[in-house]
Amino acid sequence: MTPRKILSFALGPIGGAALGFITLPLVTWFFSQEDVGRMSMLGVAISFSVLLYTLGLDQAYVREFHESKNTPALLKTTILPGLTLLLLSLGVLFSFGNVISQWLFEIDSLLLSIMVALLILSNYITRFLSLILRMNEQGLAYSMSQLLPKLLLILIIGSYVVFSAEKTITNLVLAHLVSTALVFGIYAWNTRKEWLEGLKQSIDYSYLRRLLKFGLPLIFGGLAFWGLTATDRVLLKQLANFEQLGLYSVSISFATAATIFQSVFSTIWAPTVYKWAAANEKLENIYKVNRYVLLIVIILFCLAGLFSWIVTWILPKQYNEVRWIVISCLGYPLLYTLSETTVIGIGITRRSSFAMLASVIAFVVNLLGNWWLIPIYGAAGAAVSTCVAFWIFFILRTEFSIYLWKPMPRLTLYLYSATLVAGAVFSTLYGKIYTLESITFWVLILLSVILFFKDEISETKEWTNKKLKNRAISNL
Repeated sequence: MTPRKILSFALGPIGGAALGFITLPLVTWFFSQEDVGRMSMLGVAISFSVLLYTLGLDQAYVREFHESKNTPALLKTTILPGLTLLLLSLGVLFSFGNVISQWLFEIDSLLLSIMVALLILSNYITRFLSLILRMNEQGLAYSMSQLLPKLLLILIIGSYVVFSAEKTITNLVLAHLVSTALVFGIYAWNTRKEWLEGLKQSIDYSYLRRLLKFGLPLIFGGLAFWGLTATDRVLLKQLANFEQLGLYSVSISFATAATIFQSVFSTIWAPTVYKWAAANEKLENIYKVNRYVLLIVIILFCLAGLFSWIVTWILPKQYNEVRWIVISCLGYPLLYTLSETTVIGIGITRRSSFAMLASVIAFVVNLLGNWWLIPIYGAAGAAVSTCVAFWIFFILRTEFSIYLWKPMPRLTLYLYSATLVAGAVFSTLYGKIYTLESITFWVLILLSVILFFKDEISETKEWTNKKLKNRAISNL
């Protein structure tokens, strides 16, 4: 994948995160904290449904795409089984009345149940349509399909504010449904040749069985990881209230800015490192990349610890605690990204069961941690539990990779990551009381990188100066 194509794919998450910083204050100022929490539960339901009903066939589509002689038939074969099951499941749920809206929002509403069902359906189909663009390396179309709906969402919420629309969960869900429908429409138009041709194809059921054999086992690992990332919100709803859930979901939304780093890095890293491994060369670069990623993770944690107070300028007063909670919420994207540099041995040896085991153990830790901490600390407890669980997830992936493949230096890795997690936990739970101590901690950690990462800093300066010099020469 060329740098230009990487940039075209990165445009979506980068632009989406930027637009999210506009949408989030609009939503928090206009809608109640409880309704923001209810929307978080909607996100959990959508992610679970897409993960479960794809039956792992979305991964099978990616695996078989370049080897398939008939990609439209492959699309139909992978999308139809899950779509059929999803429609049947929704039909069963509607036969019991408005259980969908009651489960998610604790509101008895047929309209809300219908809108949720449409959101789940459109997200399911969009998942497969987006894969067509990705596999054909249509990065710009893929990114614009992510950006335009977010712009529409801002316009809809903005129109609610201008015209003083009712501040109800129904209007909030409607805004997301309209923007999601736009995503679906754009993807459907951009991929029309593929799916229109797919409608004419017949399904080879022996081929489908082979695809299911590959895809179904992936569901269990996916569900374990979903549980790891969604347990906090589900238990906040059960053990606390929608206010705490709203507070937590806003904190997560700010922390997702770090997923830009995660997304761009994963796009570049996976194909590169497997190429090195296949050729059995440049393996020392894996350790070098690991050091650089650790450096970035340290800096991002420290910047959050030092400047998270900025969110109090743009959010209503009832969200002031986001300043402290967001620091622990960074644990998911940053520690996950760090683990991507150490988990390579599991991928190379194709022992995916170890990856699933790491997710399951971390999920259990998160479940117990949330059960213990949420009744005491609310949203802050959920953030701390998830941060610690992802640190354990990172440790397990690293150790499993070393066990299956080859050793790697990790003392600095473990000491720094443990220190960052401890600092995040302290800031989230006690930063409001010990503000000066918290700020001092993050300053000291940030200064320490000058000593422990002086080689990486020096190399970065040399590379930057070289690039600037070459650019100046080319402009002469």
